[in-house]
Amino acid sequence: MSEDFNPDQKRYLEGFMSGMQSARAARGLGPLGGAPGSGKAAPSGPDKEHTEAQGRTIAAGGKLVDQEKWKAAEHPFDAYARFKDQANAGIYPKPEDNFRWRYHGLFYVAPAQNSYMCRLRIPNGILKAWQFEGVADLAEKLCGPYAHVTTRANLQVREISAENAPLLLEGLADLGLTAKGSGADNIRNVTGSATAGIDPLELLDTRPHARAWHHHILNDRSLYGLPRKFNVAFDGAGSIATLEDTNDIGFQAIEIGEGAAFDGQPVAPGIWYRLALGGITGHHDLARDTGVIVAPSDAVAVADAIVRVFIANGDRTNRARSRLKYVLDAWGFDKFLDAVEDKLGRKLIRIDAAFAKPRPVYDRLAHIGVHEQVQSGLNWIGVALPVGKLTVAQMRTIAAIANTCGDGDIRLTVWQNLLISGVPDARVEDALANLQAIGLSAETSILRAGLIACTGATGCKFAAAHTKEDALAIAAHCEPRITLDTPVNIHLTGCHHSCAQHYIGDIGLIGAKVPVNEDGDTVPGYDLLVGGGYGVDGGMARPFREKVRAEDAPALVEAVLRTWAAHRATPDESFVAFARRHEIAALQALVAETGGAA
Repeated sequence: MSEDFNPDQKRYLEGFMSGMQSARAARGLGPLGGAPGSGKAAPSGPDKEHTEAQGRTIAAGGKLVDQEKWKAAEHPFDAYARFKDQANAGIYPKPEDNFRWRYHGLFYVAPAQNSYMCRLRIPNGILKAWQFEGVADLAEKLCGPYAHVTTRANLQVREISAENAPLLLEGLADLGLTAKGSGADNIRNVTGSATAGIDPLELLDTRPHARAWHHHILNDRSLYGLPRKFNVAFDGAGSIATLEDTNDIGFQAIEIGEGAAFDGQPVAPGIWYRLALGGITGHHDLARDTGVIVAPSDAVAVADAIVRVFIANGDRTNRARSRLKYVLDAWGFDKFLDAVEDKLGRKLIRIDAAFAKPRPVYDRLAHIGVHEQVQSGLNWIGVALPVGKLTVAQMRTIAAIANTCGDGDIRLTVWQNLLISGVPDARVEDALANLQAIGLSAETSILRAGLIACTGATGCKFAAAHTKEDALAIAAHCEPRITLDTPVNIHLTGCHHSCAQHYIGDIGLIGAKVPVNEDGDTVPGYDLLVGGGYGVDGGMARPFREKVRAEDAPALVEAVLRTWAAHRATPDESFVAFARRHEIAALQALVAETGGAA
């Protein structure tokens, strides 16, 4: 038993382990930890850190949430044979196994759809054209014949029957892809700069660091089963925002100038990562600068130490307060970073922010259209996708375009679209023509370029509105009525999980049930917020209007946009700047006067 425990805690932990052994025996599973008949089971093996954290929680008088009990009773990676037995029998999981199968990337999404959804893991959002085509083949055979690009630069496929679920996972493995750990209490898909390695603006190519972290996670079981999900992003300061400040860990490339020092020693000038921690927009927080800088080659080690401090100290009694943000709020940054240094066995480097040069400014339209790469004569083409959806036929053609006109890479973005990279000047028109032939384009309106929507009630049981359909309705309504000349982001999310990150939208809409009579009947709708932002404009949107029926949302969005256009302080004033210089009541009055829909 660990010497970190006092005698009372040891007794609690032994009792906890005894209960877990009984639960495992009831399932016909072998003992966990110590040898059979030893009288007690000391935590050991790759799950040791998690078992000890659970034991400390119980010893302190806490009550583990169900998910913690499920993890302890049977680790999801030990249950794959049972999963296949269920699949062969055509059986969908009960809640505890629905949670476990999410470790394998499968989400049973009833009652929205009586089927699984699968979320992949694609480090830095980049995959090969043949892999993309392979996913299309799998979707056509085993899923609904389409895929969604997500806000984590990832792919989701849906409408997967119980029988087809193992075939999909194993088919992905045949393609060199995986869904392992893409759901539940795990480190999610690792995001990085969409234009990494090809961007004239970037400070750093994030691909090797995202890839190294991806494989570090995949090959270490102790990094699964955290107190709650965990997001990590690497931003190389390229043209397209990675939204790293919405992650639990955000590595932000910066250039350090001459003269910086730490502990009396000079810090080498050049490109470093700035470390930001605690982003979780659904809980009204962006990742905050820690004052720490990290050598890119050291990013994996630092991330590992941070995660292990979270494993040991995250809340396992309350799912609403189990994210890293709440450890930081309770401890403060200094105490947390001290614990990270203890894990690392050395000091983190801190410097005065004055030695960090300003980062390049994002181009909010760089994810759409044709853009010159740093490699002379080559371009990336940003393909506009209607709220992230692609048919399998479109996927196959995109793969063919990437192979014949580009460098064979397909780059997914956090803006729910994709890039085809390495296109020579002479092949751009061919690529654009082939996109047009399948109903896609590298051109779209400013409004649609910033239109983001989660799956919504069509495929998610938590959502209170049909976000993708309603997003397209907003675009269809607004485009003929108002022409925008400055980028604006409109984010629609279906529920408090905030998958579409409505709090950082210029205009954010979160699904809500809208009462329509005194009997308590409701219809789908939204609460509308304004003035969110990311990066240098980082901040949470403020509530503007509650309980707007979905059918009324397009007109209200039009009215808000029209008010901005009419009352900007200067012709180039951004929406976020406009919204933030007005109190909400004053903004509501302006919309009522100008837009007529407040």
